[in-house]
Amino acid sequence: MIKPNKLVKKDFLSSLDMSTEEVNHIIELAKNLKNNHINIDYKKKVLGLIFDKSSTRTRVSFQVAMSRLGGTTIDLNPTTSQIGRGEPIKDTARVLSRYCDVIAIRTFNHSDLEEYAKWSTKPVINALTDLEHPCQALADFLTIKEEFIDFKNVILTFIGDGNNVANSLILCGALLGVEVRVACPRGYEPNPILIERARKIYKNDNLLKIMHDPDSAVRGANVLYTDVWSSMGEESKKEEKDKDFNGFTIDNDLVNKANKDAIILHCLPAYRNKEIIDAVIESDKSRIFDQAENRLHAQQALLACMFK
Repeated sequence: MIKPNKLVKKDFLSSLDMSTEEVNHIIELAKNLKNNHINIDYKKKVLGLIFDKSSTRTRVSFQVAMSRLGGTTIDLNPTTSQIGRGEPIKDTARVLSRYCDVIAIRTFNHSDLEEYAKWSTKPVINALTDLEHPCQALADFLTIKEEFIDFKNVILTFIGDGNNVANSLILCGALLGVEVRVACPRGYEPNPILIERARKIYKNDNLLKIMHDPDSAVRGANVLYTDVWSSMGEESKKEEKDKDFNGFTIDNDLVNKANKDAIILHCLPAYRNKEIIDAVIESDKSRIFDQAENRLHAQQALLACMFK
């Protein structure tokens, strides 16, 4: 029976904070937890949530994951705590380290997350920043493995903005040896520093492709993935980005150009009939709601390893 392994690094701020072996272990542990093949009890552990950004799936999945581990969760809403009144991060982090066993943070600036980790004596999890969304990537590759059994010969095509989700898919894909293609309008490419880091991990440089033609990007793909074009905090850019992303909608025509076994992923929330049409979300190729469920199982496995 599989058991949680202690992670080498204290914090999970980036997909690259795990090794290939650790990512595979989290995925396998998540599958066992999902199928009730293992029971883990951490009844005295406490998870602290600090969410500067709105959330549905991340907040609920972390709370339920912690509940299933037998522990408790404290939701530290910045609007009702001293965090929102300007208390320095280094003070908050050191105090919360005395109360909580792990802290999950959802915020805008990645540097703020790093500041929390610097001062916290307890593990810090990236529950989303503008740079990365590594917990989402764990759930995504769990979903892909459930469908295709392993990652051999899997091609993942992400269509849309080169945002935090795209960045984490690239990094996690590099660790797992999965071919990742990102199709985006010019000027919306993923973070160049993270692209370079991923290329150093890939044994085959051809396994990472940054493209600008969705039609070419989906040919031969087994996974079609998209996200909203305008992320939280980009409301003022919405009209401009809607124009720039014209032609980057996942519709039936684009799906038909991919492999016959292709599945559809979206990290949600979705703007239906914008980045993806309603019919594709509701099609038999969609694994979007399995993917959403897998946030729970992947994060339960991650927490179990952090408490080890």
